[in-house]
Amino acid sequence: MDPEAAGTARPMEAPPRAAAGPRRRYVYLAILALVGFVTSFGAHIVATNLPSYAETVGVGALMIGLLIGVYDFAELFAKPVSGFIADRRGMKLTLLAGLGIFIAGSLLFLVIDPRLLLLVRFVQGLGAAALSTVSITMVAKYFADARGRAFGIYNAIKGAGYVIAPALGGFLAHAYGFGSIFVVSASVGVLALLLALFLPGERKAGEELEDDDDDLSLRQFLAIFRDPVLRPVYAVILINMFLVGILFGFLPVYLHGIGYTAVASGSVVSVATFSYLLVQPAAGYLADRAPMRVTVVAGLLAASAAICLVTFTRGLPLLGLAILAGLGIGTVWTNSDAMVGALVEENRLGAGMGAAQSFKELGDMVGPVLIGLLTQLFGVRAAFVACGTIALIALLMLSRSPAFRAVSPSRAGSTG
Repeated sequence: MDPEAAGTARPMEAPPRAAAGPRRRYVYLAILALVGFVTSFGAHIVATNLPSYAETVGVGALMIGLLIGVYDFAELFAKPVSGFIADRRGMKLTLLAGLGIFIAGSLLFLVIDPRLLLLVRFVQGLGAAALSTVSITMVAKYFADARGRAFGIYNAIKGAGYVIAPALGGFLAHAYGFGSIFVVSASVGVLALLLALFLPGERKAGEELEDDDDDLSLRQFLAIFRDPVLRPVYAVILINMFLVGILFGFLPVYLHGIGYTAVASGSVVSVATFSYLLVQPAAGYLADRAPMRVTVVAGLLAASAAICLVTFTRGLPLLGLAILAGLGIGTVWTNSDAMVGALVEENRLGAGMGAAQSFKELGDMVGPVLIGLLTQLFGVRAAFVACGTIALIALLMLSRSPAFRAVSPSRAGSTG
């Protein structure tokens, strides 16, 4: 096999000597999980309150979509750059720099015209890209012999940001004003920054990777996007994250339009997010016992249908559909990650997971922008129905794809 196509992940450096002790490793894991929490918390505490912000500054639904999407747009391109820098200048230094950028971006809102929130979100996204890329890579380094459990803890703590942020953000915006959510976001970032100072370094001062690997790494990274085995999995991830951006980004727009307060809206989104987090361990258990193609299709079908129907309801039926969408999205999230890991475990694991993260950001960016445009033109109900229908059509095309049907259950049917 051509070595340029055989694997795109660089050989990992040995874990830092200081991280060898089991207890110390879990202390580092807790710190890195808090760093991950910064990204999820910072993204969603703002997104939930954008309808009231838009009303205050006089912008429409399209701008709400852009304000959500620009965060992911920054991450989409900054993640590979962050990884490139981290490989050459050190993981810890890149992590600290990312935290500093995120904190600065959050505080920027307090000193500029509120109508420049788009710039604030872009700067926050640049910092978040470094946090999410480097923190999960450091977890992998510290837990080479127990990654599954470590990733479970990391994702649980990071995912708590999706649950806490909407309700807390709604309360803060209602009680203290929209600017207060940026003060809180920056404060969480400062706490993570102070704790991250205690993380050990990965390399000796001045040590860098060999320059002759640069071209090879670029070719390998680009090749992973063209892998015919992984393309259907990338499609699953793209559709799922398209629905994530719509559910968590624009459900608050609909709730605001039917008279929900910021606190009530944030609570509904938090319940939906909690269902998405709660189902993931069960989805992983199910993936060990059923073909992942089945669980993926079922999850996408449930989420797409819920998106189509949710704007025709209010009260308990609305809450039920939001929970159903969260369950579907969470099921697909776990299974699609496991599919990527299983299909590229023998080679190209690092590049495959990196490419998958890029497709996540792309879907999370496209969803809010598209539904924002459709809402601006045709109203929020028509936009939800249209986007849910698009997802259903994409799912139908995917399920009939020979490449998707060819995903081997023996390789992608187990997470263990």
